[in-house]
Amino acid sequence: MTALPSRQLDLKRWATWPALAWTGLFFLLPLLIMLAVSFSARVGDRMLGAFSLDNYTAFFTQGGGVYVSALANSIEVTLITTAVSLAVAYPLAYILAYGVPARWQRLLLVVIVLPFWTSYVIRSYSWLLVLSEKGVINQVMTGLGLFDQPIGLGNTRGATVLGFVHFFTMLLTLTIYANLVQIKESYRKAAADLGASPLQVFLRITLPLSLPGVMVGAFLTFVLAIGDYITPQILGGSRELLLPQAIMLQISRQANFEMASAMSMVLMLVVSAAFLLFARHLRMERV
Repeated sequence: MTALPSRQLDLKRWATWPALAWTGLFFLLPLLIMLAVSFSARVGDRMLGAFSLDNYTAFFTQGGGVYVSALANSIEVTLITTAVSLAVAYPLAYILAYGVPARWQRLLLVVIVLPFWTSYVIRSYSWLLVLSEKGVINQVMTGLGLFDQPIGLGNTRGATVLGFVHFFTMLLTLTIYANLVQIKESYRKAAADLGASPLQVFLRITLPLSLPGVMVGAFLTFVLAIGDYITPQILGGSRELLLPQAIMLQISRQANFEMASAMSMVLMLVVSAAFLLFARHLRMERV
């Protein structure tokens, strides 16, 4: 392999500077500011610059552990969302990759991506209308005589999970499909020629080689779902508090940016822990 001329190497180095500057200015710097604010003490309505662990102590002790419960609720909802989305997305991606003729796959991919063109807020409110007491589901159920009175489907954890699954199933389908189509057909044919059944081919060839796509999609789902505020606020209501909602309450009702920053950093630690768990699988290789 021939080495690149020094002039081309210099151009490559200079080309990375705008991206690094953008990342530093709009990601790293705000993160450092938020970290500093989270360790600031608060007296009345004023923020003191002195170093303090009061905000983190309050997170674990204040209100009988209400913030810890909000974090636990967020993790539970996110794990359920990831598991259900994966259970729906993998068969869909598998059928799309191996059960649909190549000439139709692009069209179906466009159909899958179409919901992304709709506003996230509009999709959440649409589900709220469907799940409300006067929504489509309750009207059908009461019309068929299955229920005498409408049942409360909205403003529940189930409604939040359903709204998440509707969105993240599409994301997982795309990441898994992208990995499945990279698996060489010769691997699957060779296994079949050696006497493997279709189930054995899937378990020993397709599934292990598709795990990177599964892990990438699962990690993206986890990160986006655990930090989401809109869907839990619209579909979940106030019956069950999630951590992003608790953070917004600190800002909007109490203007307590110090506590909100500490809670955000705790959420960042959870996401970082998830990254470490997924790190070895977060790659998309051609196989």
